[in-house]
Amino acid sequence: MNDHTHTDKTLQGNNKIESAIAALQQEPSQEMLAHTLTVIRRRMNEHGELIIAIDPSSAASGLQVQAIQTDDGRKWWTAFTSFDEELKGSGSVMSTFLTDMKQLFNSAITADNIQGIIINPWNRTIMLDKALLRIILGEISI
Repeated sequence: MNDHTHTDKTLQGNNKIESAIAALQQEPSQEMLAHTLTVIRRRMNEHGELIIAIDPSSAASGLQVQAIQTDDGRKWWTAFTSFDEELKGSGSVMSTFLTDMKQLFNSAITADNIQGIIINPWNRTIMLDKALLRIILGEISI
């Protein structure tokens, strides 16, 4: 049983990501996007973690991150900055794990069947395609 009132230490500081995404939603611009990516990179470098939902049907083949399909038919992994964000969603009970951001981002870049990662798909949302993930990881610059 997850205790949702307890915030895991590795999630502390993710509120900075939520604030940056909120600011980006208010004022969508290249500058705000760059700021948001910088905040995410900073959290990644502090060994911050995200909550991921695992696809329960994948247990036999090794755990797989649950993907959602957007209206355009593309698939994305979902990740959450906090248990509060995760709980805003579908209402279905998900198997969740904490995962290291850097590991998750690297995995997403090499996964063939997805476009990237959507952080907080229900509320403070940012869609990080593979190009944006590479920017966060420092592989390419803005």
